[in-house]
Amino acid sequence: MIVYERKAFYHETDQMGVIHHSNYFRWLEEARVYFLDELGLSYKKMEEIGIISPVVSISADYRKPVKFDDVVLIYIKITKYTGIKLELEYEIRDKQTDEIRVIASSKHCFIKDNSIVSLKKEYPDFDKKFLNYVDNQEK
Repeated sequence: MIVYERKAFYHETDQMGVIHHSNYFRWLEEARVYFLDELGLSYKKMEEIGIISPVVSISADYRKPVKFDDVVLIYIKITKYTGIKLELEYEIRDKQTDEIRVIASSKHCFIKDNSIVSLKKEYPDFDKKFLNYVDNQEK
């Protein structure tokens, strides 16, 4: 599992002094880009060759609020990868207490030239990096 560290900023809070729920989705996006970089699959490089990976669905279960200046760790892992689809799971935990704050998941596909693309067929180097991570994650 790859871990992304994030500090909560004041401008992300709502009237109750906690992080506004919409900001968690931004944090998940940050964590996903970081995750891909750590796998050696720079999202920037993917976009440069025309591959995008849009969010197909996303959900979050809010367990306990994050407040201004809290530091959280976002644990991210692949739950499913087919070469066409990618499903990720996230746990946002308080860095100090290890309490779970949010559990989330997202589903993505891969698109090039407005059509779904199979990384297995079209970009085997990318596919191999995903599969290596999945294989090592299970150990």
